[in-house]
This record gives sequence, C-alpha cells and structure tokens, in this order.
Amino acid sequence: MSELQVFNEAGQSLSEPTNDVGIITSQMNELNIIFERWQTASDLPEDADQETILDAYKDSISTLNKTYGFELVDVAILSPDNPNKDEIRQQFNFEHTHSDFEIRFFVEGSGLFYFHLNEKVYLLLCEKGDLISVPSMVSHWFDMGADPDFKLIRFFPSVDGWVADKTGSDIATRLPDMDAFAA
Repeated sequence: MSELQVFNEAGQSLSEPTNDVGIITSQMNELNIIFERWQTASDLPEDADQETILDAYKDSISTLNKTYGFELVDVAILSPDNPNKDEIRQQFNFEHTHSDFEIRFFVEGSGLFYFHLNEKVYLLLCEKGDLISVPSMVSHWFDMGADPDFKLIRFFPSVDGWVADKTGSDIATRLPDMDAFAA
C-alpha cells in the first residue's frame, strides 16, 4: 500500500506515516507533484516484457502523452536476482534534479521516492498502480531497496532519457532507506 511520511532535513520524523490516498494526493498536489492511482492490467503474465506491458497500457499512455508530449516511453524491469542491482540502485539514490519532468507508473512492485522541498523531505512509497510525476527542478531521489522487484513504465520528455543533475547534498544519507522505511 502506498505510504507517505514527512521528515526534517536531519532525518527526524515530523509526521506519522499515512496510506490514505486522499491525504497523499493532497499533500503531493500542494508540492506540485502529481500522484494518481491508475487501474492496473489484471491479465498481464508474470513474465510480461516491455512490449506486452506497453500494449496493456496503451490507452492510458496515449491520454498522458496528450498532456505531456513524450519523446520516449519504456519499461524498467528489475528483479532481486539481477547481478547489477547494487550498481543500478546507486544510479538513482542521491539527491538530484532534472531540467524536465519525470513520470513513473508502477505496473508491479514498489520503490521509495524522496522529495526535498521547504526544508522537509517527503518519503513516498509507491506501489502497483501508482503514477508519480515530478516537476522539473524538484530535488529528489529514488531508492529501490536491496532486493528490487518492480516493473515500471518510464515517460521521458526527450530521447536522451533520464539525465540527472546532482545537487551535491548528502541528505540522502540522513534518511531511512527503502528497506528501513518499509519495515
């Protein structure tokens, strides 16, 4: 179940965690971050590949594309047995910004987004059915845990895909990682 909790920059909790979708959506909207729950395809096989997943969500992708205008849409699939999982985890687990928006939809599994705004850090555990849209220039990072297990659709505004600009902050080291947060 999706969950939101707010921390200060020192890593101390400022709120109790909530899994109330209305509260999560409202708090994210206040930060100009879009959080939505999408209906998930129930007929996807466990071994669904990129083509199968994109086909299952083609209508939702088309609707979203009318709003944002993507250059590239793909599917990231990561399982706990991936030999490169530690390296892949570190590619996202530092505070950064993007010059354009970042949109992710969780087809399966989960991941933890961190948003650093207004001297607070909002930890949002996203799971199957969650769509998150991070506006340009919002400081954030993503942790997939020690044993990542997810399939997510990634929407990119350019064919260059994901380009992160590091903030240089070590704030990601002061907050619970995904495994501690989800425990």
